[in-house]
Amino acid sequence: MIPYFQINSFLVGSLAVQVWGLFVIFGVVATLICVLRLAKKYILSDDVVLDMSIWGLIGGMFGARAFHIIFYNPSYYILRPFDILKFWEGGASSLGGFFGAAAAVYIFYKIRGFSWQEFKPYLDVGAVSLWLGWGMGRIGCFIIHDHPGRLSNFFLAVNFSNGARHDLGLYESLVAFSLFFIFIFLFKRLAKKKWGLVAGMSFATYAFARFWLDFLRADDLYASDPRYFYFTPAQWGMAAIFLSLTFLMIWNKVRKQINSKLQITDYK
Repeated sequence: MIPYFQINSFLVGSLAVQVWGLFVIFGVVATLICVLRLAKKYILSDDVVLDMSIWGLIGGMFGARAFHIIFYNPSYYILRPFDILKFWEGGASSLGGFFGAAAAVYIFYKIRGFSWQEFKPYLDVGAVSLWLGWGMGRIGCFIIHDHPGRLSNFFLAVNFSNGARHDLGLYESLVAFSLFFIFIFLFKRLAKKKWGLVAGMSFATYAFARFWLDFLRADDLYASDPRYFYFTPAQWGMAAIFLSLTFLMIWNKVRKQINSKLQITDYK
């Protein structure tokens, strides 16, 4: 069992440094370094990688804030609409971050006029790099313990003052780092087989793992995540991501088989 500790901020001179924000910055920097190295290795454009990263980062920030306001605490912001702009006080949804970043990257893809085949390598290097940064950012969540789980005597549970609990920040960090190491190891093999597999498979795996992890999230605390028909907002979103990616992968295989049969028929 992990002893309880919490560090929300520390002073550097007279400046108060927020621990969660610091680890998010570490995560962003690590993602950028990794994606640029992969881009160089696979002869992709640094400019495209950086532009795509900036679009994804900005879209993710807006999406994370918007989803938190809409799905996690709407009644508070209806009464205090000006607090919507106080993003520095906290309040962000990882689910919203994913959807916001995806929407922004899609807009970037359309504006720049890429073909889908041209763009898939950039999605792959971006995806595998994201898991490295995501794992670092979630370490910040673990240190401030803003994602407490259910009571448990699991060996990785944190000994909170009200009893030992799962810590979803720690678990998600472990999932993200695992995804990074697995897919960085498989990257060359999957890329040789087909570009786009790394992004599709890693996001589907994350969505599947995150859906089940959220069953461990606390529901007996004042700040517990809301449930909509027994599931958290993140679970609904992860189910949608997993099912959509699974459908696309199956459909692509079916479409290839149909096209190959049509070609054979035409040849005959």
